[in-house]
Amino acid sequence: MRHGFEDAGEPAFPGAGLAYDLAACLRFYSRLPVPRLPGEADPHRVPDFRRAPRMLPLAGLILALPAGLVLIGAWSLGLGPFLAATLAVAAGILATGALHEDGLADVADGFWGGATRERRLEIMRDSRIGSYGGVALVLILALRIGALATLLDRIGAGAALALVLAAILSRLAGLAPLVLLAPARPDGAAAAVGAPEPGTIAVAGTVSLTLALLAWAMGLPAPGVVLMLVLAAVTALALTALGRAKIGGHTGDLVGACQQCAEAAALLGLVALV
Repeated sequence: MRHGFEDAGEPAFPGAGLAYDLAACLRFYSRLPVPRLPGEADPHRVPDFRRAPRMLPLAGLILALPAGLVLIGAWSLGLGPFLAATLAVAAGILATGALHEDGLADVADGFWGGATRERRLEIMRDSRIGSYGGVALVLILALRIGALATLLDRIGAGAALALVLAAILSRLAGLAPLVLLAPARPDGAAAAVGAPEPGTIAVAGTVSLTLALLAWAMGLPAPGVVLMLVLAAVTALALTALGRAKIGGHTGDLVGACQQCAEAAALLGLVALV
């Protein structure tokens, strides 16, 4: 599968492959308007996840920047930590179209609302939200808002940096089901995008670690950054194992659930050490 180049064969400009992958990640993971790049064959095609996620950490950074700016802006205007954190989380949800939150709700409903693998998958495809999904959404939003409000109270503007880093690490963590599990449905969206190649994960991991080091250099405490990394990874691995037990594979909903839970876990890890 090609990366969106025209059939002429050569990239339209230096670094075009990376730019196309970044654009694909932004389109796939958000509702942001991303213009068609020079030489891009079909900007609306399903991204090739064998290679595209190498730019996912940078996409996560871009998607989190508006929320970080809202967080600092609202706090600077004197709205207080809770309202500032709430507005920041709302800004992040608007940027992504609640994509990951929807996945978490579907996973909660399916995993705990169905008695068999087939029934769980059927529930996860249902657009309606049940009691498990509703509770999961309330809890995850409360954890994210509460963690950001606490960080604002303790480290001030550094909370915005933590928000951005958590967004980066959680999106990398969300790839765990794609790497470790086979698709739960042969006809699902997760099966269509493919599994990231080892080189893709290596690049994404290196970029994420580099950005984590940058966050430390900009003021986040080193033990807190390490704990953010560890908890994001452990949370995603735990949910991946749960996905194997409950539905025997991965779905796009499971990827979204991993992202949401890993983000909350990363923020809580930092809270514990500041």
